[in-house]
Amino acid sequence: MSENTNPANQELEITRIFNAPRELVFKVWTEAEHLEKWWGPKGLTLQVASLDLRPGGSFHYSMTTPDGQIMWGLFKYREISPTDKLVFTNSFSDEEGNVTRAAFSAAFPLEILNVLTFEELDGKTKVTLRGGPLDASDEEKQFFAGMFDSMRQGFGGTFDQLDDYLATIA
Repeated sequence: MSENTNPANQELEITRIFNAPRELVFKVWTEAEHLEKWWGPKGLTLQVASLDLRPGGSFHYSMTTPDGQIMWGLFKYREISPTDKLVFTNSFSDEEGNVTRAAFSAAFPLEILNVLTFEELDGKTKVTLRGGPLDASDEEKQFFAGMFDSMRQGFGGTFDQLDDYLATIA
């Protein structure tokens, strides 16, 4: 996994190569039955509340910790180019799918704009995730940039789970 950060524009970039064809990697990013098997931090159980894969649609989910705490998340899809690219905002939410502040900090941005690209490499897939705060205050942008190490670690674990899952279905 390679990482790049650009604190000037508060954008996080993570690139990883998966040992699976691009069509399959795109599919596991866009179908509920697959997302439930790998998306989210290690140790949490994901449940898909809804998934409407279209521009203007959303992916609403809950994550349950081992001690039973439930957190909600939401993707709002902006652009979908099958097998090539997904553009979406990501945020914390409530059970009804309303955007909420992160429980851990009022300074975390309400929404993160993500651009996810999929590139075919001789039967493998290079995934690049670029994300940064959307319509955020200076304080929110600084807080987000200060979390790059933590986010890299979190995405590393999530991408490890994706790697493991792909190995079972590729």
